[in-house]
Amino acid sequence: MIPSTIPHGRTARRLDWAHLPPMVRAEIERRIGTTVVHTVSQGGGFTPGFASVLLGDDGTRHFVKAASVKAQRVFAESYRIEARRLRSLPPDSPAPRLLWADEVDDWMLMETEYVDGRAPQRPWTLEELAAASDMLVTAADVLTPAPGLGLDRAVDDWADWVDLWDRIDLPHADECRELAARFADVVDGTTLVHSDVRDDNIIVRHDGTTALCDWNWVVMGAAWLDSLFLLIGPRGDGLDVEAHIAAHPLLSTVDPGAIDVVLALVLGFFAFNAAQPAPHTSPYVRKAQAWQRDVVLDWLVERRGWAPHLD
Repeated sequence: MIPSTIPHGRTARRLDWAHLPPMVRAEIERRIGTTVVHTVSQGGGFTPGFASVLLGDDGTRHFVKAASVKAQRVFAESYRIEARRLRSLPPDSPAPRLLWADEVDDWMLMETEYVDGRAPQRPWTLEELAAASDMLVTAADVLTPAPGLGLDRAVDDWADWVDLWDRIDLPHADECRELAARFADVVDGTTLVHSDVRDDNIIVRHDGTTALCDWNWVVMGAAWLDSLFLLIGPRGDGLDVEAHIAAHPLLSTVDPGAIDVVLALVLGFFAFNAAQPAPHTSPYVRKAQAWQRDVVLDWLVERRGWAPHLD
């Protein structure tokens, strides 16, 4: 286990219901068909946009996101992209369904299906890892070939990550860059890849099944990629992910060297971004990236049999 000081479930600084303009609140209530009497802001994640469960006076619950097109342009665009991607997903995908999306009074608004559940436990448990893993295996089948038009390919979208190794000072940086440079040979494919699989994007229902949210970073790539990305958190929390890989219907068939290539590629992404200043809207994002950097580096050193770095 690699210790973490990240307050899981409390990493986001989000807008509350009272921060939304009156016209925006009125439009949301018109759309959901009830008066909002209580809200529960979602504390996970690293973006400042509004993301809350709204309780109506009729007892219904609704999950709504909102971001100002002017003051939160990047996040409003992110919601716009997510809404567009959700529209293209087949009904049997693990994503909560998009119910509606619109721009009102310079605010981007969207509602997705409310899923009654919670984030996975931290530290991860074997049971919840198995449930999330099963969900991603099913998703890979449902999302191959990738639905929708205009989807970026992983081989193009992640190409800049290789050069990040020229600006990173980590043990085994030369070996990592050499591995990462081979990424185009292993990440290409025809599956819609979520690419941001973390505990704060997973919902565990009361029956133990899981759903996957926040579909704004999707790319087209290899079917096994999301299943690998899922394992970073559990690995850091001390679970035996190598045993998981050996029994996995997708990962067990992948060349171990290809897995190392992807780990080296994402290690560069985490290492570079962890060294950047933390935005005031997301005080924990760099700590989270630094933890993922440390987890992936430790994992890669073990898999490659490299000499461990001694401080």
